[in-house]
Amino acid sequence: MHPEPSPSAAPLITRIPARSRGQAMDWSLVLASQGIEHAIGDPDETAWGLMVAESDHAAALNAIRLYRRDNRRWRWRGTISSNGAIFDGVGFAWVALTVVFYWLSTSRAGFREVGILDGSAFAGGQWWRLFTATLLHADVMHLATNALFGFILLGFAAGCYGTGLGLLGAFLAGVVGNLASLALHGKSMHGLGASGVVMGALGMVAVHSIAHLRNTSGTIRMILAGLAGGVMLFALLGLSPGTDTIAHLGGFVAGIAIGALLALVSPPPPAARINLLAGLIFTTLVIWTWALALGRIG
Repeated sequence: MHPEPSPSAAPLITRIPARSRGQAMDWSLVLASQGIEHAIGDPDETAWGLMVAESDHAAALNAIRLYRRDNRRWRWRGTISSNGAIFDGVGFAWVALTVVFYWLSTSRAGFREVGILDGSAFAGGQWWRLFTATLLHADVMHLATNALFGFILLGFAAGCYGTGLGLLGAFLAGVVGNLASLALHGKSMHGLGASGVVMGALGMVAVHSIAHLRNTSGTIRMILAGLAGGVMLFALLGLSPGTDTIAHLGGFVAGIAIGALLALVSPPPPAARINLLAGLIFTTLVIWTWALALGRIG
């Protein structure tokens, strides 16, 4: 139902286009709540719209704008990135990066050896191995697994927090995962792989609902549901026999901590400059740590 204009009302000659019948109905309720005379125009088989008087056009647009802004954080309608997408294309960049590093590690002598997480070398001061090991893989199957799940989970993490923050947060979570594994195994540690980064992205996605803590009723339930889903996925992906489960667990827990901190301190969508800065930090860390590692090749 929608209000019909009275005979004395101004003619409804200005059209506000809508994407669908549902959107037109929603906006009709918004205008009705503001006492703005309108009618839902007959669709021409391709479009819906609202007809309002020219004198009410600006007020109607403002009411719709405020409605859309205020409902970005509704539980079932919330957007989780600044452009309304829930998946970010950084996943493609991640796959390309891992493939390039795998090619370098198989085609250049000494490349893998200077980047692998070696406990003895780390104890000798080669701290950068915590970072470089996240971009190395043992074989094609190892690479394919991390590239596939990294593409999906990093894409969603970046969709939640922003391209730069999602990528940097997951990367740092992977570093923490390596550190956890190193703390357990000590100088006998030999490891490589992006699994900690992938699990970090999973942790960040699982805790993203914390961003709505102050704005949505039932948020605690949302947070617990997200964590439960994340834990189940972690059990499926991160506890495979023959893998470094400590690094996986460390990355997952670190991802939860990083994601919760980002969601509480800077609820998404973040400013573009923050994402740019985070992306530059990620790029700097990759280049700097690998420059240090490659300097060890004689």
